[in-house]
Amino acid sequence: MALQRFLVVFVIIFVLFSCVNALSSDYYDQTCPDAESTIRQVVKKAMSNDKTVPAALLRMHFHDCFVRGCDGSVLLNSTKNNQAEKDGPPNISLHSFYVIDVAKKQIENMCPDVVSCADILALAARDVVTLSGGPYWAVPKGRKDGRISIASETRQLPAPNSNISQLQQSFSQRGLSLDDLVALSGGHTLGFSHCSSFRNRIENFDSKNDVDPTLDASFAANLKKICPVKNTTKNAGATMDTTTFLFDNAYYKLVLQKKGLFSSDSNLLTNSRTKTLVSNFANSQHEFFKAFADSMIKMSSISGSGQEIRRDCRFVN
Repeated sequence: MALQRFLVVFVIIFVLFSCVNALSSDYYDQTCPDAESTIRQVVKKAMSNDKTVPAALLRMHFHDCFVRGCDGSVLLNSTKNNQAEKDGPPNISLHSFYVIDVAKKQIENMCPDVVSCADILALAARDVVTLSGGPYWAVPKGRKDGRISIASETRQLPAPNSNISQLQQSFSQRGLSLDDLVALSGGHTLGFSHCSSFRNRIENFDSKNDVDPTLDASFAANLKKICPVKNTTKNAGATMDTTTFLFDNAYYKLVLQKKGLFSSDSNLLTNSRTKTLVSNFANSQHEFFKAFADSMIKMSSISGSGQEIRRDCRFVN
């Protein structure tokens, strides 16, 4: 009898815990019905002023979810006693935090202490994709904001020179599959990369090759011109694909042509499953859009250790 009571109590606690942590697409329908439209308008205005906003916010959301789950910890500022994620080496080039700040301020004026910064970032990431010509998906909401942000933990982020095993391990640790890896890599259709992220492929690649032999020769030659050994151009680099500001499947076509910018892009061709998916997405933008939306929902649902609704996304309450 005692065991039965224990099991009943355990089930009730489990159900309550699950309900508290469950995300839902209609989470703010009653408490802040205009939240999504407000965020979309802020994002749209920011994009009209700065074409680099979409790539920045999409990358920011990815970097948030891959460290401590999707808890908005990437938005926190460093303090006198702690260096935060945004100041970790992989995140130094993150920008457009102001977009989240503006959206948060407007929402706080409408619905104080209701909408988390983590949710605002997840919604903004969806909006920049849609407004750039990509797919729309219903974002699950109800995340809480984390209170911990540590720069050294950004080492967990997959690096541009990762091989397929390293990529698979990184994604698997977060409950994401090889299919998710290939679909989410398609986010590289937006944006720009500094020379430092791909210099390893065009200079002293290994003991036998100066240039990565898996790179298209003419593409590599062009990258060497953009990023010479003695580079004096500030912020020199290359776009991630040929349609920098349009969310489409051009990235996969370039990867197949051996013109993927990062080693991690080219390494998608070293595994039979991922190579097949690259080919499928290169041939069908519709198939890519569906897979990307599904994988974004999955990634943005990686649970964090959030505890609060921050009033200012840069500081804990």
